[in-house]
Amino acid sequence: MSVFIIAEAGVNHNGSIATARELIDAAAMAGADAVKFQTFRAGEIVTKASEKADYQIKNTGMDESQYSMLKKLELPESGLRELYYYCKEKNIMFMSTPFDEDSADFLGGLGMTIFKVPSGEITNKALIKHIASMKKPVLLSTGMSYLEEVGKAAGWINEVWDNLNSKPQLTLLHCVSNYPAEFDDVNLRAMETMKTAFGLPVGYSDHTRGIEVPVAAVAMGASAIEKHFTLDRTMKGPDHKASLEPQELREMVMAIRNVERAMGDGIKRPAKNEEHMRSIARRSIVAARTINSGDTIKPEDITVKRPGIGISPEHREAVINKIATRRIDEDSLIKWEDIKDA
Repeated sequence: MSVFIIAEAGVNHNGSIATARELIDAAAMAGADAVKFQTFRAGEIVTKASEKADYQIKNTGMDESQYSMLKKLELPESGLRELYYYCKEKNIMFMSTPFDEDSADFLGGLGMTIFKVPSGEITNKALIKHIASMKKPVLLSTGMSYLEEVGKAAGWINEVWDNLNSKPQLTLLHCVSNYPAEFDDVNLRAMETMKTAFGLPVGYSDHTRGIEVPVAAVAMGASAIEKHFTLDRTMKGPDHKASLEPQELREMVMAIRNVERAMGDGIKRPAKNEEHMRSIARRSIVAARTINSGDTIKPEDITVKRPGIGISPEHREAVINKIATRRIDEDSLIKWEDIKDA
């Protein structure tokens, strides 16, 4: 199955539907499978006195609260509906992360087919179970989490699905919730830990600079990749500086698809396009001098040279002390029919 690539627009639309449409254009052009926004009501997720995260202060200043910042980044239902249908026009999947139950209901009613639980909500049991009740595949992001917390959240989802006699796909997304995340903090091997612990597909939600880490995650078995992108990193807003620009997003998608192709099926055998090279690059047993018919072949009579279409060098000992049945010219391949037992 192909790696599912989510171009995370998040709040990089800065509250503008026109900018959000441009982000959809860029994600579709890059070849991403989905473009994802965020659906929230600022008053439902933060108090009006909530402080900003350090990276938000760095990128947007201290003049306003987190509530005021998020209020400007809300997308109305009418706008989200417009973006949903615009994604259909552009042949790219629409996704948006719900941060409350009403938002989840709206997105489910809109027709969204995959839900994502963001890292900050991994302890929000009510929201997680409500999302699970939609009976749609879920991506569970695990930033800031201990393994036990991941298991607990996955358990809530499976409990709902068991009760509903429904079994959509649950995928765990490894994540480091810093913007940007430092390479030393990424710990990609945690994907393997979660896969072993829970027997579930794993993916990776990336906040590092550049594209190396998500590409490496694919090489390690990630089934889904999420990456923030923006139209321009110099735009004002909390997440732009930790995001890819459109050309970089295209490069990441291309690199992931190339790595996918390179992973193969794991069977060690010559590649189809190597078959010709086997005869070109390998060696055969060759006469080091002219060997006359009836001569007993001595070690100094033979050597090994390309091409590899004759007797393999591994049979050198079997050729020595054989009798030549015909004249074998110097630098000629020795064939089995050219020799016999003494």
